[in-house]
Amino acid sequence: MKAHLAERLRAAYTEGPIAPLRDEISDVAAAYKIQNMNIDYWLSQGRSLMGRKIGLTSTAVQQQLSVDQPDYGALFSDMYVASGESVSISRLLQPKIESEIAFVLAHDLDGPDVTLANVISAIDYMLPALEIVDSRIEKWDISLYDTIADNASSGLFVLGCQPVPLTAFPLPDVEMALRRNGAIVSIGQGRNCLGNPVIALHWLAMKMAELENPLKAGEVILAGALGPMVEISAGDHFTSALSGFETIDVIFE
Repeated sequence: MKAHLAERLRAAYTEGPIAPLRDEISDVAAAYKIQNMNIDYWLSQGRSLMGRKIGLTSTAVQQQLSVDQPDYGALFSDMYVASGESVSISRLLQPKIESEIAFVLAHDLDGPDVTLANVISAIDYMLPALEIVDSRIEKWDISLYDTIADNASSGLFVLGCQPVPLTAFPLPDVEMALRRNGAIVSIGQGRNCLGNPVIALHWLAMKMAELENPLKAGEVILAGALGPMVEISAGDHFTSALSGFETIDVIFE
């Protein structure tokens, strides 16, 4: 049955959104098994893993989706978009956008007891990011089980190109403003991501180490939204400004 659900989610990428799966998924572990089936399938088809994303770290987003805990998904290299690029909205089904901080790792985070100190020492640098989330579930009618199975509602992601060291400033104090066609549509702070985006990274590092699938040097980790996600329409131009980082943007054709 899990394989059947994984196939339904893969088909939705080209055939359109499907009904929620939650009534056919028994628990969080089963939802991640479905996610992993599709990750394994995509890797077998030649896609390459670029990193991971942490989802549902912002209270605002948890409230938007009626969930109460973080989750994670995979980032593939073909999901990457450079800042300033245009994206055809036809690549997506029900896109929304979030402003985030991304970490790039200098060292693996393995072993049974990954500490916060291990995580801090493993960070090579930070980048500003926009996550373009998407759902294969109709009308974003998702539970925690639905979004986990659906690769944490991943779509695409935008990264800046000017690295910032972790020691540059206190992350909880970072101010975020997301603009759509010049008007502010979402605001937030670094502390809105589990109190500190580094804490979100620590949460993920512990999870992946427990699963004996540790985070690796060179991987990009999206730490999670700093404020509410915003719907996207064709023609929208989004700009994200985070204090201390370069401003990044993306256009939807």
